[in-house]
Amino acid sequence: MAQNKAIQTIDTQAVVGSFTQSELDTLKNTIAKGTTNEQFSLFVQTCARSGLNPFLNQIYCIVYNTRDHGPTMSIQIAVEGIVALAKRHPQYKGFIASEVKENDEFQIDVVSGEPVHKIKTLQRGKTIGAYCVAYREGAPNISVIVTLDQIEHLLKGRNATMWKDYLDDMIVKHAIKRAFKRQFGIEVAEDEYIPSGPNIDNIPEYQPQARRDITHEAEQMNNEKEQPASPQPSEDDEAAKIKKARTEMKKKFAQLGITDPEEISAYIAKNAKIKGEKPTLAEYTGLLKIMDMEIERRKAEQANDDDLLMD
Repeated sequence: MAQNKAIQTIDTQAVVGSFTQSELDTLKNTIAKGTTNEQFSLFVQTCARSGLNPFLNQIYCIVYNTRDHGPTMSIQIAVEGIVALAKRHPQYKGFIASEVKENDEFQIDVVSGEPVHKIKTLQRGKTIGAYCVAYREGAPNISVIVTLDQIEHLLKGRNATMWKDYLDDMIVKHAIKRAFKRQFGIEVAEDEYIPSGPNIDNIPEYQPQARRDITHEAEQMNNEKEQPASPQPSEDDEAAKIKKARTEMKKKFAQLGITDPEEISAYIAKNAKIKGEKPTLAEYTGLLKIMDMEIERRKAEQANDDDLLMD
């Protein structure tokens, strides 16, 4: 018993030790936002035991607010995670996937699963579908074709904006998920995946770090107007790079649907770690990365929800 307990302690420390405190803070406030400490500990343990990296957009933690049970956690594998898992299979031989546009030349042998896809002009026209062929040693090729009529309900559903804004990405990912699910048995949602090993009660409780209110920075960024691009400042000029970073932040806030100055202020205060009086270029860059992860998380969440609706 004593030996088993010691092994559990070592395993637990190894799980937590795979992430720095800074990385844990970032996960708790972005990908795993809204989780309880126990749920967050389980998510971190799942990441470590599955070998999937949330910072590479391979695995996500989605929290749904249910009426009867409160916040409920769902751990889901993104396309990048599905591919990463498939690559570990000893018979994995790769895959090909692409969107197909109306001016492309496309045909596929449904028996062999081999496509012929030629782009005849850069004026490719509108996207009309997508395909993926998953290859496996000693097994038939698995090809999946997705056409617009098959996802028409998604283009009009509750995630219509995401599908319309990122149609090429979404439809290709849709095809990849289905091909890998059929070829390797990898499911999109991992709600029932509970890793073996130490009990989550043994995992040290997440301890968030204190953050400083930088409301004035959010207001300054929100009120800052675009200046005519006369002579472009040198790329070595940090002030110019900071200005460029603020412009990127405005665009990403719009993508996230955050336009109210108070909401912008709250988001920056919650996710940025400002050490000095004003944010440095590195701190702006770090916040931009967090925003990118949030955008990717939302895209993955909606794509996974759509896949589950079709299954």
